[in-house]
Amino acid sequence: MNCIVCNEPMVVLELDEVEIDHCLACGGTWLDSGELEAILENPREVREMLGEMAKGAAHKRSDRNCPICLKKMEYVTVGKSVEVRLDKCPQGHGLWFDKGELEQILHLFDTDRHSKVHGLLREMFKNK
Repeated sequence: MNCIVCNEPMVVLELDEVEIDHCLACGGTWLDSGELEAILENPREVREMLGEMAKGAAHKRSDRNCPICLKKMEYVTVGKSVEVRLDKCPQGHGLWFDKGELEQILHLFDTDRHSKVHGLLREMFKNK
């Protein structure tokens, strides 16, 4: 799969038994449907985040295309104190995170800062 931002080939990384597509050139990350829920280990956090996406979205159209169905993605905004704007496939194929946005989402919704996922993310992106 090529990056939806810079069109460079993406690499597949395993994050706590979940494969994520990551662009080494621009630092963006693609998560297929259900992968973010798998990364966030707490079901309450997942429900909270999905609720934020549903109610906070103005659903303006992004200029990026879903790498699966090639349809224009939509912007969704999540977070209360800190808002993060993501690109979401309108067909539900997945989410695009620009560089640093996945860490921001985990920081907002994964309250366990010492969790295995936080540690893996710090390790994966520590030099970027």
